[in-house]
Amino acid sequence: MGAPVDLADGFIHFSTASQLVETAAKHFAGQTDLLLIAVDAGQLGPALTWEPSRGGDLFPHLYGPLDLSAVLRVEPLALGLDGRHNFPHLKP
Repeated sequence: MGAPVDLADGFIHFSTASQLVETAAKHFAGQTDLLLIAVDAGQLGPALTWEPSRGGDLFPHLYGPLDLSAVLRVEPLALGLDGRHNFPHLKP
C-alpha cells in the first residue's frame, strides 16, 4: 500500500520532521487532498531503513506494510494562502 511512487519503488517513502517542508514542496506542490501521518519509527523495526537520496540526505524507507499501531496521529495537510502546505506544528 502507498502512493503510486511507493508501489513503483517497492517501499513506502517517509520524511523526517526536518524534511517535510521540502518534500511536500518538491513532490506534492499544490495538492489539496493530502494527509500528514506521524509514525513512531521505533515501532517499525528492521523494515525501516535509512537510505541516501540523490542529494545525499538520508531518508527513511519502509520495506513492508505499515503497522497501524505505530501511527501517532493523522491530520489533513492544508495549503496556506501562499499555496504552500501549512505545517503549524513545526513552527516555534
